[in-house]
Amino acid sequence: MVNMSTIYRLSQFAARIGVSTKTLQRWDASGKLKAKRRPSGHRYYDESDVRKIFGGNPVKRKVVVYCRVSSAGQKDDLASQVRAMETYCLGAGIAVDEWLQEIGGGMNFKRKRFLTLLDGIMRGEVAKVVVAHKDRLVRLGFECFAHIAEENGCEIEVANQESLSPQQEMAEDLMSVVHTFSCRLYGLRKYETKLKEDFPATKPVRPEMVE
Repeated sequence: MVNMSTIYRLSQFAARIGVSTKTLQRWDASGKLKAKRRPSGHRYYDESDVRKIFGGNPVKRKVVVYCRVSSAGQKDDLASQVRAMETYCLGAGIAVDEWLQEIGGGMNFKRKRFLTLLDGIMRGEVAKVVVAHKDRLVRLGFECFAHIAEENGCEIEVANQESLSPQQEMAEDLMSVVHTFSCRLYGLRKYETKLKEDFPATKPVRPEMVE
């Protein structure tokens, strides 16, 4: 999986693109490929520099349609969503290279195909992502996803700006949020109890008790 924050030291980047460290040093000095620098002055590179070396994108950039439902019981809804997107892309003249279908909650950011899509975007392999609604990608944080896509030259096209998720699906995602915060609150309470057990409060000394 490609991490957006993946960085390469000088020798690692040289091996990544198949040149010597001396060549990188010359490129840095001449301005052909300037290295990024930490506050300490150490030089480093990232995936954006890899794309620069390979002419922006080393592979053909894809148009991907991503379809999702929350549960296995919604397989019919997933099939309907795919058919609707086929009709939309045909009408809009969009040539699709890859179709991704997934079953998983919109609050789950560890969905396998979702991460595959995100990795492809950050590698510069995806030119456009087409979805039926914003919440097919993520229930919350669509703007963050769109920003990552834009920074990597990928366009997000939403067929319908309104959310048409089934009521049950929205309720399940809401319950997921409530459950997450409930667990955190319970953990904080346990932590507080443990602190009180380990460090019992010392009773204040009254003045009359002091000789």
